[in-house]
Amino acid sequence: MKRFRFGVQGSKPAGTGAEWREIARRAESLGYSSLLVPDHLDDDQFSPIVAMTAAAMSTSTLRIGSLVFDNDYRHPVTLAREMATLDLISEGRLEVGMGAGWRRSDYDQSGIQYDSPRVRVERLSEAVQIMISMWKNGTATLKGKYYSVEGATGQPRPYHRGGPPLTIGGGGRKILELAARYARVVGINPSLAAGTINADVLSSVSPERFLERLQWVKESAGSRFHEIELQCLTLVAQVCDNGYSWLSEIAPAFGASAEQAIETPIVLAGSVNEIIETLEKRRERFGFSYWIIHQQEMEAFAPVVAALDGK
Repeated sequence: MKRFRFGVQGSKPAGTGAEWREIARRAESLGYSSLLVPDHLDDDQFSPIVAMTAAAMSTSTLRIGSLVFDNDYRHPVTLAREMATLDLISEGRLEVGMGAGWRRSDYDQSGIQYDSPRVRVERLSEAVQIMISMWKNGTATLKGKYYSVEGATGQPRPYHRGGPPLTIGGGGRKILELAARYARVVGINPSLAAGTINADVLSSVSPERFLERLQWVKESAGSRFHEIELQCLTLVAQVCDNGYSWLSEIAPAFGASAEQAIETPIVLAGSVNEIIETLEKRRERFGFSYWIIHQQEMEAFAPVVAALDGK
């Protein structure tokens, strides 16, 4: 089992640049491993690359990253160079999260074509191969279905040999198989094939469905499975005196009972000691060691981080 570490998803809009830099410094001081930025076009959030750079320049040990870049918004040659540069100037504190894109409203707003999940995952596969080759070999050539790249120059070179660690997550079999082949961090998520958060998503969060996804990763990763760090992005991480009572009030709004919610891998609710116990059990059952909580939960969740980080 991997040692625990914890990240913060900077999903709450920051009012000013100074406020965002203070969020990064506070996450670092509380012992979080990383501050990660989502990539949506219809949210009131900072654009990820600039926000990641500002966070890196405001801290000295905090890892910074994307959770996750939508591959359809940027060409992989351009993004590989941007990320190599950021990895270099942050002295190796970068984590690059890549995804095939899922939120339909982002595509509708921007006019970018919303292809089928199969096409988006295939395109992501080619993009990831290009980026890894540029980081590792200093050049990339690929004659693919979606990208045709000839001798793309991988300059500047990343801080670490081979490039920054790559995170790929998802809830479908094809993208998890892709993650198992290429990523150092694999996020096991609910299914987002519908393009929005709806009842189909909620029906995909049972422990059994997560164990099924974990098996897909194991089968596709083969001998490299032991190298993979398994990540879980929480839906909620509520520190409170009585987690069951809190969920009894909240869960029905999502079409679930408290009993169902408390067993859902992406839900954490209870006292600090209860959450610690839950995390240890879920690491043993699912292998999750890298847990991501949301920015608004950062302060309350800090005692859990202090108790488990690195253990």
